[in-house]
Parts: sequence; C-alpha cells; structure tokens
Amino acid sequence: MKLAYSSNAYRRRSLIEAIERVAKCGYGAIEIMADEPHVWPATATDETVDAIRRTLDTHRLEVSNINAFMMCAVEDFWHPSWIEPDADYRQLRVQHTIDSLRLAKRLGAPCITTEPGGPIPDGVSRDAAMARFAEGLTTALHVAEEEGIQLLVEPEPGLLIETAAQFLELAERVDSPMFGHNFDIGHFYCVSEPLPDAVRNLARYTKHYHVEAIAASRVHEHLIPGHGAIDFEQVLDAIRETQYDGWITVELYPYLDDPDAAGIEAQAHLTSWL
Repeated sequence: MKLAYSSNAYRRRSLIEAIERVAKCGYGAIEIMADEPHVWPATATDETVDAIRRTLDTHRLEVSNINAFMMCAVEDFWHPSWIEPDADYRQLRVQHTIDSLRLAKRLGAPCITTEPGGPIPDGVSRDAAMARFAEGLTTALHVAEEEGIQLLVEPEPGLLIETAAQFLELAERVDSPMFGHNFDIGHFYCVSEPLPDAVRNLARYTKHYHVEAIAASRVHEHLIPGHGAIDFEQVLDAIRETQYDGWITVELYPYLDDPDAAGIEAQAHLTSWL
C-alpha cells in the first residue's frame, strides 16, 4: 500500500503548483482533479497535458487516480449526475467521464473515479435511477475498455449508492472488466458500515482507496486522519489481508487554507500504521 494526496485540497492553486507541493510533502503520487481550476478534460490541450507530464516527471510523482467526481465547471459537486431526468443534461456526465478516461490514458493514470449515481431526483424511483446509472456507465465503459483504464464508482452518503450492498446491486447490472470500486473509508464510516467487513466484501472490485477521518458523530466532513473516530489500524489491517498493494489517496478538500500542513500530518499518522 502506498500513499497519494488528492489535488482537490489545492483548489486555490494551479495544478502545476499542486503537483510541486504534493511532492514536497513527501507523497509518491497525486490524484488529479478533473475539474476547474485544475484540468477540465474537455478542453485540455496537448500543451497543457505535456506541461502536467513534465512537472510530474520532474518531481517523480505518479498519478494515483483521475478524480472525475466533481463537475463545478458545469454546475457543482454532484450535478449533472448520471440519473438526471433530462437526457441531454445526463449526457454531460457521461461525456465528462469519457473525456476523463482519455485524460487518464494521456497522463498514465490507472483509473478514474466517478460519483455513485447522484442525488435521486424527485419523482424518480430507485429502480429507474439504477437503470439510468447502469445505462450511462455501460456507454462510458466501452471507452474504458478501449483505453485500458478502470472506471471506479465511489459510494457516498446521500447519493444513489451509499453502502456496500447497494454497490454490489449495481455490479450485478454492469458487465465490464474495467468496472470497479473506489473505497472511500470515511464515506462508509458515515453510513455505519462495519469497515473491515466492507473491505473484504468489496475487495474483488476495489482498485483504489480514499482515506480521511470522520468525527464520532458520523457527519460527512473530511478530517485529517488522527482527528476523528475511525480505527485506522483495524481498517488498514483488513486492506492488507486482501493483498491490496495499490494507492491509498488522502482526500482533504476542506483544508484549503493550509493543504500542505494537513497532508503532512495525515501522512505522518497513516505511515505509523502502514
């Protein structure tokens, strides 16, 4: 297991500066936010991508993941979603995911992450929402297979897919070797999932991890590991038992005022367990 740091903690900085700072913090990889102000895949020129790659090479950083969850360049964190009633608006999410897969290929990232459907719209049944989600994913997964990039769904509290059981229900509707799961440790803690059990139950799909602390209240607010109530020793032991040897990305997007200090503290705490 190896630690990476997400660029979404550096939304007040350019992506180039974020790469430089993540390297100085001592991480081996960076997760790149596929959204403004970092890199919007639909408009990423060859010149832009080349500059990103040169900076990564200079600082000897790998890319752990392309985070295609947020779409603030269009609307916000969750919209447009996979399950919007308007098909044209829904297609913006599908196309963003396809663009992000192609960006991942250009930057040497093994995977991208996306939202778990989105907020269920008023008047839309859960079954109809799941069907829309599976349909959109299938379209994007054709491109994932062409590019050889994993497309990972990240369950989140309050959205269509929140729990391990709901993810496995989705997995029954999707048939692709490039379909997988991004295991966000804090998100599952928020919905009271027994974390070691969830790690084991989803291991065959999990290709990447996000880590942050959550308070004992289980309110969905990302905290620096060591500040919350999650037993990281127990969780990391469970991950180790699955023989996972990929990236665990620290995701601390609320710490915009001092992302360097937050990242360094998180790394020190997690390294003590790793």
